[in-house]
Amino acid sequence: MFGFIGMLIVGGIIGWIAGGIMGKDIPGGILGNIIAGIVGSWIGGKFFGQWGPELGSIYIFPALIGSIVLIAIVLIFLRLLRK
Repeated sequence: MFGFIGMLIVGGIIGWIAGGIMGKDIPGGILGNIIAGIVGSWIGGKFFGQWGPELGSIYIFPALIGSIVLIAIVLIFLRLLRK
């Protein structure tokens, strides 16, 4: 529907929402949010399948859950590196 640019926009929004839910943003600002949203949508699609509304070739609910999991893993990894 949107193509590649739409997928980047939707991925950025998903990553931003996931960061808001977690209370922490992924490092990297807007680019980090886009990466978290796109990689999170891939993770969510693999573990939770394709269900819910689709926007920009991304299924919203699995992408959001996958992005939250990705942000949690990145934050845990960064916390371990700081010690």
